[in-house]
Amino acid sequence: MLKGILLVFFGACSFGILSTFVKLAYHEGYTLGDVTGAQAFLGAVILWVLFFFQRRTSNYKAKEITLVTPWWKMVLAGTCTGLVSVFYYQSVKLVPNSVAIVLLMQFIWMSILMELVFFKKKPTGLQLLAIALVLGGTVLASGMVETRMSDMSLKGIGFGLLAALSYAGFLLLSGRIGNEYPVLKKSALMITGACILIFILFPPAFLFNGALGGSLLKWGLIISVFGTVIPPLCFAEGVPKIGTALSSILSAAELPVAVMMAGFVLQEQVSFLRWVGVVVILSAMILPNLKFLKRK
Repeated sequence: MLKGILLVFFGACSFGILSTFVKLAYHEGYTLGDVTGAQAFLGAVILWVLFFFQRRTSNYKAKEITLVTPWWKMVLAGTCTGLVSVFYYQSVKLVPNSVAIVLLMQFIWMSILMELVFFKKKPTGLQLLAIALVLGGTVLASGMVETRMSDMSLKGIGFGLLAALSYAGFLLLSGRIGNEYPVLKKSALMITGACILIFILFPPAFLFNGALGGSLLKWGLIISVFGTVIPPLCFAEGVPKIGTALSSILSAAELPVAVMMAGFVLQEQVSFLRWVGVVVILSAMILPNLKFLKRK
């Protein structure tokens, strides 16, 4: 179980790092379609190369397994990851960043509610307390209390909540579907689904207009590694080991990492109140694991 906890935590931290590089790519004039398309395309290529390389190495031994889940269901499930990027980045355009990240963090209670509704799995008391702390800490760490709420875009709020719902769906599906697949193959199929969806929404002009030959390749590689390679691999291996409820809480690590990256890399001013929120969220992630850690 400890391995699963560390994998999910590391995957969430990778997502937190991602937002900084996305912002840097936007500063160079690249569009939503460029960034999300390059991220999904390069991520899918990297994952498939890793999978086929693994199969050809002498250390790889093919296992006789029965694939219960059809491959197309894995591809379809992967569209959730594509929707997260599309909805979240669109929300950022319409509402302040601090509000957008708060909206995205709603995946925490959404994912646990999904487990309760679809699988009748009730959260523990510690998990409920952790959820409350995460939500409260999110408001502080995002700077929402320091942001003017006037002229709020209802569309922006809607896109932010859709991003949260998509993220919750990704966590739920990642832990329930295709666990019999090798981790690399499962991740590659899911990111392929995300890539197909994004290419449908945003035709990949960057593949033909020379943009990929410029700095978009650099940003695309960085964003794909931290956004579509590391997190899916970590979640595909970790979520089935610890469950969706605990995974959703640990995934909140994305926000503290994003705040720290904004302060150290982008030189954004991070107030004391926001750091208090970071500490609250980190405390909330430890709470559900206290019983497990004591056993160790």
